[in-house]
Amino acid sequence: MLQRLHISNYALIDQLDITFSDGLTMLTGETGAGKSILLGALSLIMGERVDSKTVRDASRKLVVEATFDIAGFSLGDFFAEADIDYIEHECILRREVAPGGRSRAFVNDTPVPVTTLRELTTMLIDIHSQHSNMALSQPRFQLNILDSMAGDAALLQRYGEQFAALTALRQELADLQEQFQKARAEEDYIRFQVQQLRELQLQPDEDITLEQLHKRLSNATELKTLMWESEQSLDGGEHGAIEQIKGVAHKIGQAEESLTELQGLGERLQSVLIELKDMSRTIAAVGDNLTCDPAELERVEQRLDEIYALKRKHSVKDVADLLALQHDYVEKLATIEHNDERLSQLSASIAEQEKQAMATARELSNKRRKAAESFAAQLKDLSRELGLKNIAFEVQFTPIPLASTGIDAIQFMVAFNKNQALMPIKDTASGGELSRLMLCVKAIIASHMQLPTIIFDEVDTGVSGDTASMMGRMMRNIARNIQVIAITHLPQVVAHGQHHFVVYKSDTAQATHTSVKALDAEQHLMEIARLLSGTNINQAAIDNACALIEAAQSTA
Repeated sequence: MLQRLHISNYALIDQLDITFSDGLTMLTGETGAGKSILLGALSLIMGERVDSKTVRDASRKLVVEATFDIAGFSLGDFFAEADIDYIEHECILRREVAPGGRSRAFVNDTPVPVTTLRELTTMLIDIHSQHSNMALSQPRFQLNILDSMAGDAALLQRYGEQFAALTALRQELADLQEQFQKARAEEDYIRFQVQQLRELQLQPDEDITLEQLHKRLSNATELKTLMWESEQSLDGGEHGAIEQIKGVAHKIGQAEESLTELQGLGERLQSVLIELKDMSRTIAAVGDNLTCDPAELERVEQRLDEIYALKRKHSVKDVADLLALQHDYVEKLATIEHNDERLSQLSASIAEQEKQAMATARELSNKRRKAAESFAAQLKDLSRELGLKNIAFEVQFTPIPLASTGIDAIQFMVAFNKNQALMPIKDTASGGELSRLMLCVKAIIASHMQLPTIIFDEVDTGVSGDTASMMGRMMRNIARNIQVIAITHLPQVVAHGQHHFVVYKSDTAQATHTSVKALDAEQHLMEIARLLSGTNINQAAIDNACALIEAAQSTA
């Protein structure tokens, strides 16, 4: 439950600290006193957007902090997933707005994104205003009510996982069908490309080899001349390098016996001669093998032209890329040829997943239908207590294909007068009737709600007299299960409060301030009297207030 609320530098509030208790707490005050300001500050804790206009003093930090008692509520998993320190019995939420306008959020002093704050507070508090009554006419909200009554959270989670898996499989099938359709449209083109590439019978690095051969053939005559000249320079008789070095070697051999510093030089020259002779033989052999073959040159040029044409066509740089492209095309053809098999397998998986999801959806639907019977009976009984004596109500189920919420489309059907046909709530309920119906709904599901606190913000608008008193009694009944805070103007409702705060404004020379004061029993009585008679409280109003309190206590 909400234990403490601290607000500083927000709207008309300079600094405010309120300590709440369990049970039913009433908040009253004159119109414009600042009750809505309290809710506005609380909305920051719930992750709502910060309005810079609500910062009282732009030079100071705005702070709203709420402390909740969470004993008995299973929130450990949420804290673990969000990587927040978990205190078993307490949760402190804080929202700060720095003078520069930067907003920060904290849970147990751990900085968190506002989205985390928003998600956590949905498990801690529910603020219900008269505008929220319109949600009662929304099918999704109606379905959530039945699920709360049915206690089918685990079943809902299982179905959600199954439906998500089914949706993923269906999307995969749609994507594959689209891919296969495009592939089939390109099949003839791909087959032609594969045939063209295969006919060329490309070999790895063939273009490099052919380009080297082309240079050899196209320059054969010049290269043969170069080889002959080189061979003659090395071994061309007495003027060749070999004969010249032979002479040097002979002379050095003769001098070695007398000149020790030349020792070994002769052997080295003999090694050079052996190397030069080998070079000469190699050059001669290369020259002999060089032939000017126009037919071979033409064949190489033709082959290179074919390769270059394909490289240009496919915008690739070499034969390796062409071979990789050929492999890709072959793979695509294999995929196309196995399309039917893959589609068949995926369709079978979808059918099996649909079967599982449908079985869970039917189980979910059965639980909802049982819950709907109990809910309708309880709603009619409570509504009659609030003056809707002729109410008729039922939950209309319409089967639908598998959807994210199951196989049920539901509609709350209601009639408020005798012999009136049942109609959807949105088409028949007035504002006052919606308020009473919504309060009955909250009363029914209170025991099923894993929620510490609920705030009713003037949900009794449009009712008065005995009906208002019965609404107050119903709020007190709800407060047996969860903490209830009610903002109201109706004395008949206030009389049922177990705790009471009054919101008021006061002026100083510099500014107007909103404050909150806890009332004792006597002040509680006088505030009810004020609500009955206005600012001029008379004895009749006080007596009437006493009577309202006594009546409320007698039915508690």
